[in-house]
Amino acid sequence: MGKTRNTSLNTVVTEFILLGLSHPPRLRTLLFLVFFIIYILTQLGNLLILLTVWADPKLHTRPMYILLGVLSFLDMWLSSVIVPRIILNFTPASKRIPFGGCAAQLYFFHFLGSTQCFLYTLMAYDRYLAICQPLRYPTLMNGRLCTILVAGAWVAGSIHGSIQATLTFRLPYCGPNQVDYFFCDIPAILRLACADTTINELVTFVDIGVVAASCFTLILLSYANIIHAILQIRTADGRRRAFSTCGSHLTVVTVYYVPCIFIYLRAGSRSPLDGAVAVFYTVVTPLLNPLIYTLRNQEVKSALKRIAAGRGAGSEDK
Repeated sequence: MGKTRNTSLNTVVTEFILLGLSHPPRLRTLLFLVFFIIYILTQLGNLLILLTVWADPKLHTRPMYILLGVLSFLDMWLSSVIVPRIILNFTPASKRIPFGGCAAQLYFFHFLGSTQCFLYTLMAYDRYLAICQPLRYPTLMNGRLCTILVAGAWVAGSIHGSIQATLTFRLPYCGPNQVDYFFCDIPAILRLACADTTINELVTFVDIGVVAASCFTLILLSYANIIHAILQIRTADGRRRAFSTCGSHLTVVTVYYVPCIFIYLRAGSRSPLDGAVAVFYTVVTPLLNPLIYTLRNQEVKSALKRIAAGRGAGSEDK
């Protein structure tokens, strides 16, 4: 077992042991390589989007691409909070994590994750305005308002992360310290608490489950209106391209929200599926975002070509 500190009343846990994802020992090397490659591709893909939006003057002043750049930044950090720990669990290295490190991981995961949750909603609203209110779009969604909304999402995410981390780690932990999960998350940590966790589970249900479900509902309503507007497009090719884009975005959003709702609306659950489900929104979604928002976005691809052509011209001049 991990380290504990003796007091006159009980034994206080000073570190946790992350048991990680269950897997057959013979697949350890393969899983290490898979998650390592996913992590590298996630970082490179999102960095490419971030640099493209920042470098291209046609993109970095438009709300849609400001939001896309912020999403890429969030994905890079969210992946870095979770995936290195998963990779570490497939090595002989120690699986111990200090009490403070566990609290920090939980805070940053919920800070970044909830900010991303709000950002997806803003992105859907931005697309709704652009497609359903094209004439009023420049007035309803400009760069200044977009920046304010993004700042609000960051502040709300920080408040959410602080509430969850404070409520979770104010509880006493005096017994077993083995976390049956691959990172420090609320349901897995609460199972180890030496006190009643009813209030925590209620707050988790409301603050995470209901908020995530509400955001997901707003996104679906936005896309329902978008699809209705797309159906008014007269050309079959225009409808096909619009449906293709919306379908891709909805796929990413579904992969992110549905597992979140599954996990946090069942905070007291001990299902063995929870770990596998959580991989989708912690590992898969940050990898998919660059693929969906770049390969299926003609303006981003054009910006990449302009940047590459500019550097090629610069090299020839030298």
